[in-house]
Amino acid sequence: MEIFQMPDALSNKIAAGEVVERPASVVKELIENSIDADSTFIAVELTEAGLEKVKVTDNGNGMTEEDAEKAFLRHATSKIKNETDLFRVNTLGFRGEALASIAAVSRLTVKTSQGDNAGTYLQFEGGTIKERSKSDARKGTEIVVENLFFNTPARLKYMKTIHTELGHVTDLLNRLAISHPDIRFELRHNGKSLFKTTGSGDLLQVIGHIYGMGTARKMLPIQHETLDFSIKGYITKPETTRASRNYISTIINGRYIKSMQLSQAILRGYHTLLPVGRFPITVLAIEMDPILMDVNVHPTKLEARFSKDQELVAAIEEMIRSTFRRTSLIPEMEQKKSEPSTVTVQNAMPLDEPVSKHSSNETHEQVNEPRPALTSEEPLLHEEPESVAISGETPDDTSNGDNVGAVKRTTAEHDMDPENGKNESMPVIYPIGQLHGTYILAQNENGFYMIDQHAAQERIKFEQFRKHLGQTPNEVQELLIPLTFDFSKQEAMFIEQHKDELASVGLFLEPFGQQSYIIRSLPVWFPDGLEEDIIRGMIEQMIQRETINIEAIREDAAALMSCKRSIKANHYLNQEDMTRLLNDLRQANDPFTCPHGRPVIIHFSSYELEKMFKRVM
Repeated sequence: MEIFQMPDALSNKIAAGEVVERPASVVKELIENSIDADSTFIAVELTEAGLEKVKVTDNGNGMTEEDAEKAFLRHATSKIKNETDLFRVNTLGFRGEALASIAAVSRLTVKTSQGDNAGTYLQFEGGTIKERSKSDARKGTEIVVENLFFNTPARLKYMKTIHTELGHVTDLLNRLAISHPDIRFELRHNGKSLFKTTGSGDLLQVIGHIYGMGTARKMLPIQHETLDFSIKGYITKPETTRASRNYISTIINGRYIKSMQLSQAILRGYHTLLPVGRFPITVLAIEMDPILMDVNVHPTKLEARFSKDQELVAAIEEMIRSTFRRTSLIPEMEQKKSEPSTVTVQNAMPLDEPVSKHSSNETHEQVNEPRPALTSEEPLLHEEPESVAISGETPDDTSNGDNVGAVKRTTAEHDMDPENGKNESMPVIYPIGQLHGTYILAQNENGFYMIDQHAAQERIKFEQFRKHLGQTPNEVQELLIPLTFDFSKQEAMFIEQHKDELASVGLFLEPFGQQSYIIRSLPVWFPDGLEEDIIRGMIEQMIQRETINIEAIREDAAALMSCKRSIKANHYLNQEDMTRLLNDLRQANDPFTCPHGRPVIIHFSSYELEKMFKRVM
């Protein structure tokens, strides 16, 4: 077999396969170069979702004629000069592959100038320069990419529909706008404007553009600093969730990063406040020394490694939990407007998800409709993040969340009262009756409340069981009748590899055939009737994390026990029972959801009740 060096044209096409996957990949690389060039305005124009033409124009620093030609050579970069620079990357692009790869599979033209004299015009076809000339002196760069994949038809046949490809581009613009709220972005498709931001630097305003004003108005600001990290952003209350974790956004040093580790830290911050299978909308902007992060681990630079990942994870988790400890999480029931608002409509996409609209009073539903745009004249919250809650509209605002109304912010002082042990975020309410033997009806001076009695007692018992199981020592007790378990080959393999770790937490598994094990003793804290669920949960956790988190296992056991031993629906309570249950609920640390994330209590304000009965107009 003869070994030879591939010609540049062929190697460039292969490299393009890694970097240029679809039109959105082209847009990403060109915009990142514009951001690195200190642009404050970036416009993207697409024809047929970019398959026919992609045009990116910026007002950045521009390039000289010599640099413009060098920029299209393989591994040509102004960002990395030595190995030391590789570990202190402060820019979005640095490998020098993108422009060469894009030019190799398209017909490309570039006009660029530094603004002090005539600019440079270059035309490429299949990676080869076909024309050089002078251009106008407008400061900045304009790159037009036409007939993408014209010389690689095998890749072209893998492109999806126009709508799908446009969705990927819109999703990308969402990410970049969130990552750089100080840059004004514009997206046009087939001559129609789809997306605009103001470049004001207001992150919450950008969130409003993408997810809708109703959602943005309900988000809580968060901020935290350590010696190594500065974290700030916005999170939704647990009442506002989506069916996908793709609404969790993490930006590190201005770069949108996909990190399962950070996503899990955010979800652990929500703890038991989220329903099963539901995820929050969060935007976290994290700043750190570049030396603490390695972004050179993925061709598209969407992933990263962190040298102090455990410290960062712990900081995120505690920041979210402490925010919720200071915030009332009782969902407010709001009356919808009978007439739709007149608003500008844009086809903005949620991050990595199909088009959807989420109004301010939506909790766990998704509707496939366009969402409203946020114009530069519409105010939102411009204060610096602080420990406050967004309480919603003022009484004279009858908006349903699709347009901007007044926003009232109230300081949240909701820690446990050390005098009586009661949670001050849970108001004092007085029971007045029961509905269908399932819901307790209560009131106070602020309005009317409905409490799910099963969810309420489940929360109370969960915290009691969790405390009890957490105090139980890691002792074991012998079983009169040993337990036998059958596992898959993969599970059996992990058990053999981690026998010592299992034994360290009191679980001794003896082989009993090829894939079967026998257990003769169990930790004393295992609740009766839940032994199999807990053991299989331990094995699954070990396979997923290659470690066992006993605290998480005990919490799962406490949740199971609390559900089995709480009052159910269609169980009628007398006045004394209802009063006792509500008093016990006020003593819970997290009285707003059951251990599985379902809401415990819902509030109808006095004003909303009066609106329903037309006592106010």
